[in-house]
Amino acid sequence: MDDIVPDVVDAVPAGTVKVTYNDGLQVDQGNELTPTQVKDQPTVEWSGLEGKSNLITLLMVDPDAPTRQDPKYREILHWAVVNIPGSNIDPSAGYPLASYIGSGPPEGTGLHRYIFLVYHQQNKIEETPTISNTYSTRAGRFNFSARDFAAKHGLGEPIAANYYQAQYDGYVLIRNKTFTD
Repeated sequence: MDDIVPDVVDAVPAGTVKVTYNDGLQVDQGNELTPTQVKDQPTVEWSGLEGKSNLITLLMVDPDAPTRQDPKYREILHWAVVNIPGSNIDPSAGYPLASYIGSGPPEGTGLHRYIFLVYHQQNKIEETPTISNTYSTRAGRFNFSARDFAAKHGLGEPIAANYYQAQYDGYVLIRNKTFTD
């Protein structure tokens, strides 16, 4: 987790987010997964808030666009769900600010980090509309900042995180054809 500090967060969060893709593939502190393996929305779980009436924010960002050496679009927002009750990440239980989009690093840009961050909300977040998964770049996804979003909504530091790395595979071309912007 150290290599997401200071690019995305100021300190390593105490907790770990459990992220599971199809076929039981799990995100594990920087393991490498392919865009094909992560094309569908994962299940996400965390612990430590059982029995409490808390609201949670989940963010997924790529800080390495277009490359880790030249991150001029840092960060790209891949997923954002707010107002999630307790430890339930069912998208219908929270409000999706940005629908899930899997990894899509351009060919020849090397490994990109895909970071999941969980924040404890003090108050309900009132933001609309949702960014559709058919909008890739210009509709609030490029140059997103998890730090700025957290500051704007009084979220503080994330309580849990996890990440994987991915580089280009053939699915990226299929994924990109679904975008309308």
